[in-house]
Amino acid sequence: MMHTGDSLAAELQRVREHRPVRERPGADAAPPVLSLFVIDVSGDAAAYVERLRSVLVPAVRMGCTADFEQESLPVDEVPGWFAAVGSGSGSGDEERAPQFARAGREAYAEHTGGGRPWDLQDWLYRFDRDEHSRGWEWWDATVTGPSRVHVRVDSWGEPVFGCQDLLWAVFTAGAVRVEGPTVQITSFRENP
Repeated sequence: MMHTGDSLAAELQRVREHRPVRERPGADAAPPVLSLFVIDVSGDAAAYVERLRSVLVPAVRMGCTADFEQESLPVDEVPGWFAAVGSGSGSGDEERAPQFARAGREAYAEHTGGGRPWDLQDWLYRFDRDEHSRGWEWWDATVTGPSRVHVRVDSWGEPVFGCQDLLWAVFTAGAVRVEGPTVQITSFRENP
């Protein structure tokens, strides 16, 4: 997927939007199809959405502003729990990460058939606009039940796309189970 300065700025705006959690953006702004992830979470679904956004906001913002020619990117705005749960943090803080993040790391490994934890810098470099392996752009997240969230991303209608980086964030923010992605025709008139 090609990411541009304009598309990253629009994505950042969508990630930062704090609409009521059951309210979705209007159909007139959406692409014709979006990819849906159905996520069962540990604990409160609205709190989960905020944790997920807290990870994605600084990453997408870096995509807009960071110099990806640097050897490492600044991590000041990345939540400490997210930095601690990944590999290569070198801080030894993995066990100090909150339980939801540690359980999410294990659920990610199970979901991906043994996938290893992401190194924070590797994960952040996926948001470089010249990096084409990130096959998605954030669209929205809606709470559809006490422990269920729907996350929609624009994958340009592709049924298979690079989303391991998204799954890492989704699981470590507190997901216990993820279904999808499934490509769906955009219809915001229906109930989620």
